[in-house]
Amino acid sequence: MAYQSLRLEYLQIPPVSRAYTTACVLTTAAVQLELITPFQLYFNPELIFKHFQIWRLITNFLFFGPVGFNFLFNMIFLYRYCRMLEEGSFRGIAVGHIYFFLEDVFPNQPGGIRILKTPSILKAIFDTPDEDPNYNPLPEERPGGFAWGEGQRLGG
Repeated sequence: MAYQSLRLEYLQIPPVSRAYTTACVLTTAAVQLELITPFQLYFNPELIFKHFQIWRLITNFLFFGPVGFNFLFNMIFLYRYCRMLEEGSFRGIAVGHIYFFLEDVFPNQPGGIRILKTPSILKAIFDTPDEDPNYNPLPEERPGGFAWGEGQRLGG
């Protein structure tokens, strides 16, 4: 009975969140049980392109370190935020959620590129302009904070 309710609860998780969270738990369990080593998982461009170890493109995002308190919280946050994304912004669009992962992950790799680039017109509009020589910052933005007592005299 408990198995059926646990199974139903597991199957109610959106598919991309379920697949990614399960892959993370299984990969970490395999390392913990010493079926594989972390050295077989890490991102190494030379091993990927010269020795065709393609799995390294994915497995480095599946291992979260040894099982412990940090791993538990990583899995809770991973599950929660993946599920929120998939049920909110990417509702019914599994491909969008997967693309979001790819867009977020690959530019952070050595030699990574951005798939989507900001159009130049948007950069011109929204990027901060050069320093304005007439700009007078608020007291809390000045180096050193507030100028306590500057320009004030007692009794006068």
